[in-house]
Amino acid sequence: MKKYSFKILLGALVTLLTFTSCLDDLDQVPQDKDYVLADELFNDPDAYKQVLAKLYAGLAISGQQGPAGLPDITGIDEGFSQYLRQYWLAQEVTTDEAVIGWADGSLPDYHNQSWNSSNEFVAALYNRIMYQITSCNAFLRETTASKLSDRGVTGDLLTEVQLYRNEARFLRALSYTHAIDLFGNIALVTEADEVGFWTPEQRTRSELFAFVESELLEIESGLAAPQSNEYARADQAAAWTLLAKLYLNAEVYTGTNRYTDCVTYSSKVINAGYTLENTYANLFLADNHTTSGVIFPIAFDGLRTQSYGGTTFLIHAAVGGSMDPADFGINGGWGGNRTTSALVSKFETGIDITASNNAIGAASNWGIVGSATPNEWNGPDIVLYDTSDADVKQCFTTLVDGEIKFRPDNSWGSDFGDNGNNIAVTAGLYKITVNVATQAFTIESDPRAIFHTDGQNLEIEEIGTFTDGYAIAKFKNVDQNGIAGGDSTGNFTDTDFPLFRLADVYLMYAEATLRGGGGSEAEAINYINELRERADGFGTVTSIDLDFILDERARELYWEAHRRTDLVRYGKFSNGDYVWPWKGGVKEGTTTSAHLDLFPIPSTDLNANPNLEQNTGY
Repeated sequence: MKKYSFKILLGALVTLLTFTSCLDDLDQVPQDKDYVLADELFNDPDAYKQVLAKLYAGLAISGQQGPAGLPDITGIDEGFSQYLRQYWLAQEVTTDEAVIGWADGSLPDYHNQSWNSSNEFVAALYNRIMYQITSCNAFLRETTASKLSDRGVTGDLLTEVQLYRNEARFLRALSYTHAIDLFGNIALVTEADEVGFWTPEQRTRSELFAFVESELLEIESGLAAPQSNEYARADQAAAWTLLAKLYLNAEVYTGTNRYTDCVTYSSKVINAGYTLENTYANLFLADNHTTSGVIFPIAFDGLRTQSYGGTTFLIHAAVGGSMDPADFGINGGWGGNRTTSALVSKFETGIDITASNNAIGAASNWGIVGSATPNEWNGPDIVLYDTSDADVKQCFTTLVDGEIKFRPDNSWGSDFGDNGNNIAVTAGLYKITVNVATQAFTIESDPRAIFHTDGQNLEIEEIGTFTDGYAIAKFKNVDQNGIAGGDSTGNFTDTDFPLFRLADVYLMYAEATLRGGGGSEAEAINYINELRERADGFGTVTSIDLDFILDERARELYWEAHRRTDLVRYGKFSNGDYVWPWKGGVKEGTTTSAHLDLFPIPSTDLNANPNLEQNTGY
């Protein structure tokens, strides 16, 4: 069970965090007796940290009364309104990595790439981001030097509040980055703007980029050193990672590349003392707060941060078919989310097979024969390689659907399989290990490919049918010992969401280097091989290119809310020659219009603020 050293102020939160969807009424005096005003609230010195906790919780919960009942935003079912749930849907269900089988409202428009400015999910995403920005602005207004002085805040508390302000600016920069990425040109509102009824001016993506960059650079030295802050609070490494992400996508956002800066800030993170978690799957379990390599998580606790979004959504919605909910630490599956064959196929490539086999040892006289091999049953066989154990042979190889057996010297007589029978395999890239003395063997895929395939079809005939498409079993509400999270009902999860982690930074460094950012390609290859070594030594690479990096990002980071941004950066999200099942609402996939690289400004905000101009194509 996680222990948090600061609590979230709920139930009676403050005028300073009220919000309307169009940003034109930022400060209404509450009539409800359960609300308190800022001056009254901050009579308690502990309130500063409690309100900061609410800003962090804005990424995790959906309102003032968990799991539902007093929502932060309206216009959509509160369960759908949570920040991470909306962000994940926009980043994943619109891509080759995920489909969702539910037909709630206009949700099917996401995978079909057919949304418009009236889509309630687009509006909820926009409103949630703007609510978070408004909340941060309100906290910053209430912690100015003059207000702190008026309240007599001095000494250690003053120092602490200055740190809290920098963290609030980081959280605001995070949400503005999401807005820049998803919506492009939006209004810029800061703590310097007056509260009240007004209509802010729209800013260009470049102007917003410059603001976020300047904010992060200004607060960099005022944040806690890497890995020195309380768990799930931002530190310098979180700011550096966000800067690296901003710079990696700068050419999309501003028309000018900043790959050199991406390399610089990725290197800062890499050199900050983080290490990779030894076991990939541990990063997505209920005790992932104990793992290595997570730079900035969104924290969840099944007893204290209850909502129907976040990892509660990710875990419940991914379970259905023949999957046992108990294996995932939950009381039942919602049968919604799966993946497409396009993601599955990414795991059929990605290593240098020759180099990986040569790294095992010398070629042995043992090999693999069968209909799943290139030469089928006649040989010559796929070669197995000697390991440090004379009886154990191993190789990396690609197989097709069919059967195999093991034999020496390309000849029959000493061959063996599964209890004497042929071994059935499906197509894929495998690491095969055989003990020729005991006849024990393993046939392993990349361990990052955490798919549930039993009873699931690879291809999707109907998106609404849960058994069409492989299920993803990556996120679970059990710890490394298989013990379920703290909510004994099985409703809500303890699993944190790793928003920033070291593996992503390795891949950003590699991509920025290949795009001319000035890093070392040899070092980039070394970082990729570190990821491969952590993945149970699943092969090595000796060279990389940009297409490889895009595919490796899918293999390493799938379902972690990166994919849409990655595909847009590569020019493969909308128009172009890259399609995936049901893209554009067509089973085989089809190209879509380039205007979809940005979401529309919701029609509700356009109607409320005449200063806003709609994105092209909507």
